[in-house]
Amino acid sequence: MNGTSTYDALRHFADSWGLAAMMVVFVVLVAWPFRPGAKRINDQAANMIFRGDDDGE
Repeated sequence: MNGTSTYDALRHFADSWGLAAMMVVFVVLVAWPFRPGAKRINDQAANMIFRGDDDGE
């Protein structure tokens, strides 16, 4: 063995590339609702709770 365990290798990967991958996923998820074609879908989702509420109160 060369002194490097699997745990150490995975820990090093998570500390470097894992953090970068999580940051990319976070930015994509935060920016997703603000994309140009999402206005109609966002409006539908915002008003979904009011569908079928025709009792007039």
